[in-house]
Amino acid sequence: MTERSPIGLAVTSVHRDPAEERPEPEDFLDKEVLVIGCGNVMIGDDGLGPAFIKHLEARGGAPAHVGLLDAGTGVRTVLFGMVLAEKRPKRIVIVDAVDMGRAPGEVFEIDLAEVPPLKADDFSMHQLPTSNLLRELRDQCGVEVRVVAVQVAWLPDELRGGLSDSVAASLERARELVERLY
Repeated sequence: MTERSPIGLAVTSVHRDPAEERPEPEDFLDKEVLVIGCGNVMIGDDGLGPAFIKHLEARGGAPAHVGLLDAGTGVRTVLFGMVLAEKRPKRIVIVDAVDMGRAPGEVFEIDLAEVPPLKADDFSMHQLPTSNLLRELRDQCGVEVRVVAVQVAWLPDELRGGLSDSVAASLERARELVERLY
C-alpha cells in the first residue's frame, strides 16, 4: 500500500504504533473511573498493562462507570489529552510493571512519590516525563491517581513478547486490587 509521508514523499509502508491502532472507547473521559493498562507487549513483563486489560475484558469487563483502556506505549498521549480536556474521569488507575526489587509477580499499590527513579520519567509511558503528567492530573485537575504495580521477573535484552509465569499468575491478584479501587 502506498501512502504519503508528512512531507509528501510516496512510501510503501508506514510504521504504526500498535497502541495507535487499538480501538479507543469514545467516551472514556466520561467515565467516573478509568483503568489504564500500559506497557510494551514486545518487552516481556513490560507488557503487563495490556495483558491486564485483556484479562479484565475476558472476565466480563468492568461496571458501567469504569472505562478500560489498553494504552500500550501510547499512554502519554492519553494523559496529555486528559490534562487538556474539559471533561475527565474522577479517578484513574494505572496498571504497570515495575522493578522495585520485590518478589516476581508481587502486586502492590505505589504512590506517585514512590515511582522508582528509573521509571520516574518512563513508567512504561515512554519518552515524556509521564510521572509529571500524572502529578498534574492529580494536583491541577483534581483527578485521583492510583498506581497498581506488578514486580517484573524479567525484561529481555531484545524484543520478545510474553509474560513470565510469575507475572502472568499475578493478573487475577491485580484484578482483585484494581476492583477495590473502583
